[in-house]
Amino acid sequence: MEETPWSRPTMDDLKHVLESFGKSDTVNIRDVDRLELSVPAEVKTARGNTISAMTREISRQGLGLLHKGMLNPGEVNVKLASETREFEYRVQIMWCTPCENGMFISGGEFVTKPEN
Repeated sequence: MEETPWSRPTMDDLKHVLESFGKSDTVNIRDVDRLELSVPAEVKTARGNTISAMTREISRQGLGLLHKGMLNPGEVNVKLASETREFEYRVQIMWCTPCENGMFISGGEFVTKPEN
């Protein structure tokens, strides 16, 4: 299968990018603890584009993503799936920046759980 710029990052992609960040000696001054979490995700933009992604971390207030292709700040729908359930959230993407291998990392805050 041909890989497109919008295809889902592989676990190897995720591992490589996270390893490239290295460990920081800075003190974590975040208001909410974050948990490392690597699960497949789909991001649907306001324009209706769907971008495959992987989560990097999650907290009660938001999540971090790894994906191919730039995400503009703004509200998106994010679907996360486990083996038994699917979760869908509205997320305000706050930032997006390029990193290794043409990948991007982004972070956003949960807005609300959308109505189905």
